[in-house]
Amino acid sequence: MAGETIIAVVGNLTADPELRSTKNGRSVAGFTIASTPRTFDRQSQQWTDGDALFLRCTVWGDLAEHCANSLAKGMRVIAQGRLTQHSWEDEQHQKRSSVELQVDEIGPSLKYATAQVAKAQRGTAGAYGNPSSAPAGYTGGTTAAGASLPPSDPWGSASGSSSSFGDFGKPESEPEF
Repeated sequence: MAGETIIAVVGNLTADPELRSTKNGRSVAGFTIASTPRTFDRQSQQWTDGDALFLRCTVWGDLAEHCANSLAKGMRVIAQGRLTQHSWEDEQHQKRSSVELQVDEIGPSLKYATAQVAKAQRGTAGAYGNPSSAPAGYTGGTTAAGASLPPSDPWGSASGSSSSFGDFGKPESEPEF
């Protein structure tokens, strides 16, 4: 929509997402992202942390359920959404305001971790559509011994198997001239 402030923020979750439902049954999750700038101090030859930004975030619908089932405290995430400001008057009649991020897109950062992604089935809220899995949709790139990825996951095909995604980047057989 025109005039909205769209931002992307990278940081760590300060707690597990809190999932709730509205009176109408719509899911909503809330969490806080801590984003701390880091700069290199050439004089001391060390990295120093700046002041952390703690940004309260809200996410709605299926995405809220996916967040609650896939994300956990401490995970580094990338979130994109719209900044909103709320103003009110407190009990002492002081004007107060807060800024919040209405999240449209969110996912784990792959800078220091890996993740296995599976497409969510419409209407299911398990870890990316797998209702039988624990809240560990963010698995660090590993699968339990003997566990298999859902067949609907084109990126999860085993190495050596042939699929349109699994063969991406592999050299093709020598062409005959």
